[in-house]
Amino acid sequence: MTIHDDHLSDEVTANSTTDVDYDGDQTDLEERRSLRRVAGMRTELEDVTEVEYRQLRLERVVLVSVWTTGTQVDADNAMAELKLLAETAGSEVLEALVQRRSSPDPATYVGSGKVEEIREVVEATGADTVICDGELEPAQLRNLEDRIKVKVVDRTALILDIFAQHAKSAEGKAQVELAQLQYLKQRLRGWGGNLSRQAGGRAAGGAGIGGRGPGETKIETDRRRVNSRIAQLRRKLKDMESTREGKRAERRRHQVPSVAIVGYTNAGKSSLLNRLTGAGVLVEDALFATLDPTTRRSETSDGRVFTLTDTVGFVRHLPHDLVEAFRSTLEESVEADLLLHVVDASDPDPRGQISAVRQVLNEIGASSVAEQLVLNKADAADETTLMALRAAFPDSVVVSARTGQGLDQLAKVLEDRLPRPDIAVDVVIPYERGDLVDRLHKEARIESLEHSGDGTEVKAWVNPGLADELVEFGRG
Repeated sequence: MTIHDDHLSDEVTANSTTDVDYDGDQTDLEERRSLRRVAGMRTELEDVTEVEYRQLRLERVVLVSVWTTGTQVDADNAMAELKLLAETAGSEVLEALVQRRSSPDPATYVGSGKVEEIREVVEATGADTVICDGELEPAQLRNLEDRIKVKVVDRTALILDIFAQHAKSAEGKAQVELAQLQYLKQRLRGWGGNLSRQAGGRAAGGAGIGGRGPGETKIETDRRRVNSRIAQLRRKLKDMESTREGKRAERRRHQVPSVAIVGYTNAGKSSLLNRLTGAGVLVEDALFATLDPTTRRSETSDGRVFTLTDTVGFVRHLPHDLVEAFRSTLEESVEADLLLHVVDASDPDPRGQISAVRQVLNEIGASSVAEQLVLNKADAADETTLMALRAAFPDSVVVSARTGQGLDQLAKVLEDRLPRPDIAVDVVIPYERGDLVDRLHKEARIESLEHSGDGTEVKAWVNPGLADELVEFGRG
């Protein structure tokens, strides 16, 4: 397996890459960094007369969390992750408030006294937005906005906004829009009661006589339009999935083993893919930098071909709508022969990451797929933490995609854990069937290969499909 040297460096320029590690041509990264949010833009709530998805224009934010279970360390880690999510969405975090409760308040998420405290902090700091670390019910969202007087965003809407910013492919954009609409459908409401008006007569599209009457309210009209768009997106994604399934079927027909790289967001999955295959995919120190799966071909030291697929990262409490919308993409993990589960060993809570990823894998039906744990970012991790992780997960491999540490060992483990051909053949292949010899090089484990007057003499271990095609050329 060829290992390429490729971690991202700010020193890399278009004219000089000598002696500098980098992750391929980062044109996407340059494009993403070319525009930054302008300071001073206000995002206070305004009365609107039409329902639309309120685009999140996060800038100066206050974070709010309700701590119900776990230790103080768990609460701090959860808040640190929320801060990273907010910054990835393009905002500046001003304050963070945590309340210890047995359960979130059903009316306002936090207690009524805490709401006043949040309002005072918002006024004192000049914040534009409040982000709550949880999925708010529509009533909770409305009550908080009415009392705090600025936009209130929950964790689900925040993650959806990040996905909307980072989606590049047609499939990725469709998946994000589907998740947004499913989230929005439950939260349609009118400002000032104008959406409860009933349409009739000219208001009903100029229907005139016979068209007047109670009709449907504006909110019902919008709900119908949302449902119609959701159905349209599902059909579109189903067509795209058939294309993806065609490619998977082709790999299965040729019995090419597949490896899916899974893990927590920002664990270093894309960097690892670049290291192992030289893929040159976008790498950024940000949450959910990769949304569109990238599949690259690689081969073992004995010449067997396999595929490596980089997948979307997971996160604690990943919104259900998002898992549902990205199900077709996540199925790359379900169909894989081996999961390369990448963990950020330098994270304050790597075990929590492992648990969160395995929970999502279980949701999508991939819990039965063979898993190889990879402890990444060893160069930045605490030695004591690494020792504890290795004791807890003795079969794991410690690597650093940035420095290249442990990648040779990972390549060997990967090679050993890939499915191996298990049918022995001894054949003489005519020279005009060079296509079979080529497949043997790609799919089989060759023990000996010699050229004779009759053709190419091969002793190898092959898969059942290829064995059937070689029967007529068998010796003895």
